[in-house]
Amino acid sequence: MKGKKDHQDHSNHHQHMIADFKKRFWVSLVITLPIIVLAPMIQDLLGYEFTFTGDRYIQFALATVVFFYGGWPFLTGLADEIKKKAPGMMTLIALAISVAYFYSSAVIFGLGGKIFFWELVSLIDIMLLGHWIEMKSVMGASNALQELAKMMPSEARVIDENGNGTEIPVEELKGGDIILVKPGEKIPADGKIIEGESHVNESMLTGESKPVSKSKGQEVIGGSVNDSGALKIEVKHTGEENYLSKVIGMVKGAQDSKSKTQDLANKAAGWLFYIALGSGIITLIVWLSLGKDFEYSLERMVTVMIISCPHALGLAVPLVVAISTSESAKRGLLIRNRTAFENSRKITTILFDKTGTLTKGDFGVTRYESLDESLSKDELLQVAASLERNSEHPIAAGILLKAKELELKLDEPTNFQNITGKGIKAKLNGNEISIVSPGMLKEKDLEQPEGAFKDESETVVFVLKDGKILGYLALSDKIRPESQDAIDTLKKQGIKVLMATGDNKQVAEAVSKSLGLDDYYAEVLPEDKQKIIKDLQDKGEFVAMTGDGVNDAPALAQADVGIAVGSGTDVAAETADIILVNSNPQDISNLILFGTATYKKIIQNLWWAAGYNIVAVPLAAGVFAGAGIILSPAIGAVLMSMSTVIVAFNAQLLKKQLN
Repeated sequence: MKGKKDHQDHSNHHQHMIADFKKRFWVSLVITLPIIVLAPMIQDLLGYEFTFTGDRYIQFALATVVFFYGGWPFLTGLADEIKKKAPGMMTLIALAISVAYFYSSAVIFGLGGKIFFWELVSLIDIMLLGHWIEMKSVMGASNALQELAKMMPSEARVIDENGNGTEIPVEELKGGDIILVKPGEKIPADGKIIEGESHVNESMLTGESKPVSKSKGQEVIGGSVNDSGALKIEVKHTGEENYLSKVIGMVKGAQDSKSKTQDLANKAAGWLFYIALGSGIITLIVWLSLGKDFEYSLERMVTVMIISCPHALGLAVPLVVAISTSESAKRGLLIRNRTAFENSRKITTILFDKTGTLTKGDFGVTRYESLDESLSKDELLQVAASLERNSEHPIAAGILLKAKELELKLDEPTNFQNITGKGIKAKLNGNEISIVSPGMLKEKDLEQPEGAFKDESETVVFVLKDGKILGYLALSDKIRPESQDAIDTLKKQGIKVLMATGDNKQVAEAVSKSLGLDDYYAEVLPEDKQKIIKDLQDKGEFVAMTGDGVNDAPALAQADVGIAVGSGTDVAAETADIILVNSNPQDISNLILFGTATYKKIIQNLWWAAGYNIVAVPLAAGVFAGAGIILSPAIGAVLMSMSTVIVAFNAQLLKKQLN
């Protein structure tokens, strides 16, 4: 499983970097202690004297080790940033420690002035500590993703033609392999049950808290846990094609993708670099022009550069993004577009697709009538079921279930085509057969048969042969119990709730009245939904659209926030910004709450990081020196690192907020 391996490699690399910073910090800290003891400033401050011949050279030797060993990550970082022509945080740190080191070294070998070795080494120590803490925080933020990767078992039990089982690595599984999964074991790949019954726990994958009953013919997801009975499964998807890999890929992609807010942070960091560099040079020039010695002026310049480092600013957004993406994934919200997720707070109108979202999508045939004297009712059902056997629509499932109950023998259709949003068509026993919606009848100028619509809660589809109506089937679909809570929550937030459906007006009106929707659109095609959304946007509405991600692709693409609903491998809807693993409308209200909380947390972090620097730079430059307020390089480094830690801590608070 390549996605899992790539993530593990990235994780191992990150762990190595954390260990490297940790080691450099502790080694540098130990060497720092004698430098501090020998530092004249520290001796004056604490009132003791400890000098001997050559002590300055010992300080130089020890500081050189710290500069090149402890400061190496920052020096190499400077080279990388200059090579990319994108100076930033590493450039600032490297510049500050280089100025302090080379100036102090010159003083040791004859230049008049003060030595700044203790400031230099303490600065490096604190920067190493800050990076170590930062990287641990970033690592912690991606733990949920690591847990997802760990969910896939490493081995699978493949059954051969003689029924013998062989353990093989999951990576070697192929489509069509038959695997045996015993009770309590994890399912190693997406597949279809060919033998056995059980309950499968999919909670970590789909957010569904209760184990789901599974039997022959049903699909299972790799990484879920088989609870009770032994299952024989035919492997469908392996490696990067399986559901878990797609989830990991989506979550990682969302973590890596940049939102507009993140771009703002990056721009702010870039501007801050130039401000810091300019402020440092101006500080040096001003203090020198005021008659201060070079050592003092240099100290001010170095402090300005330390304080101005966009360290915390660079951490402000990525941490929140990583945490919100991982926490959302745990709850069945897969984010493909960070900007749309953060913009969910702006939604003023939401347009729901009906079937499978507001309703359960579990259609059952309630009535069916043949209008052709040569065709009995059951023969009509047989024709419809034969055509629908290649469709994945909920209506198809209802028709096939009815045919199965009556033990009807189905024929194999050819040239099967899905008519987006309108129905299906295929060749069956040499005839052109189609099953269409009421809207399609209008399009073909066919009159709706009398008696087709009796119960306003029913969905009716029509069977056509060579363009003539053979008969109709009526199916009913129940409203999801959680739909009402979701609608109520959205309306309390001041969001208009609309519904668009291909169903007839009677069904749409019944669902709309039951849920208390603001409005509804009936007998609409996918392009109609797109036009509805565009019209709403032209009126100034910020529109979210929910659909299945395939038939509703034009509408999802048009919406400000496109939300695909569905589970299993259908989850990878290409046009949606956010994917709801469960077709649960309550998740949409959660999405808006999550998006709002995430945006607020990002803005808090940006203000803290940038605002802190804006206030601290003048203090570091010595603007208030006349009032006795001035920052030394070491204190500046401490405060800067504290800023980073606070930003990281604030990001972690998002976890509690989302729970």
